[in-house]
Amino acid sequence: MQTFKVGDKAVYPGQGVGEVMGIEHKDIAGQRQSFYVLKIMENGMKILIPINKVGSVGLRNLIDEKAVVKVYTILKQKDISVDSATWNRRYREYMEKIKTGSVFEIAEVLRDLYLLKFDKDLSFGERKMLDTARNLLIKELSLAKGVNEDDIEGDLKAIFNC
Repeated sequence: MQTFKVGDKAVYPGQGVGEVMGIEHKDIAGQRQSFYVLKIMENGMKILIPINKVGSVGLRNLIDEKAVVKVYTILKQKDISVDSATWNRRYREYMEKIKTGSVFEIAEVLRDLYLLKFDKDLSFGERKMLDTARNLLIKELSLAKGVNEDDIEGDLKAIFNC
């Protein structure tokens, strides 16, 4: 089981990077349980995560340098075919990928939506999802690489020529 200390950065699926602010103990149904208090960096939201359920909720450490390289490799792949299914089916598939919390799946969603954007107008939901995937990726990559978010934004603009 993965453990975290106060001050650690961790990624919560669908919400992004947060900081472990503390550990709280609560009595629930007559049983004492311990929770990580995670404050999401993007919006300040606080989430209580049962320490014994860390794996099942998908809380994980920031990616390492090797994973950063893999993310950039995924983003740079241009010779993939984007699913031509209806926008709402694509939306559901992409949302499932984002919910996994996997930085690689999020990178695939971002890449696919950017590639799709060059061929046609994205629906409102797809534009919103592109923003969500971009924000999740920028935050984690900037922390993992130890650079500011503008540098990552510049990398993405260079990769996607926008």
